[in-house]
Amino acid sequence: MSIPNEALQKLLREIEAQAISSQQQIGITKAQITTKQRDIRMLELTSKEISTLPKDTRVYEGVGKMFVGVPLNTIDKRLSSESGDLKSEITGLEKKLHYLEMTNKNSRENLEQILKSGGKA
Repeated sequence: MSIPNEALQKLLREIEAQAISSQQQIGITKAQITTKQRDIRMLELTSKEISTLPKDTRVYEGVGKMFVGVPLNTIDKRLSSESGDLKSEITGLEKKLHYLEMTNKNSRENLEQILKSGGKA
């Protein structure tokens, strides 16, 4: 018993659309991971630079169009907190990436299986 041509074509289009969508999402997710990793490196470099300053150094933080004096330890805590948040976001994005890669792989395998079987069920 074979699947009618119209149903087979519709199924192939749906699987192909899912594969294309997951491939696009994979690219977006990889770009997001790269951006967050770059941000972590920037935070770590800033923290390293701040740690080399003497404790009595006046440090300012931008707030809108002005700068406000902030203690060094407050800035260091903020930088480490932001770094931790980014690392947890990267973990979530890596899980999402794994899911998308599996979805893409399964879509491609299903597509190949249907094409090899020639539409026979």
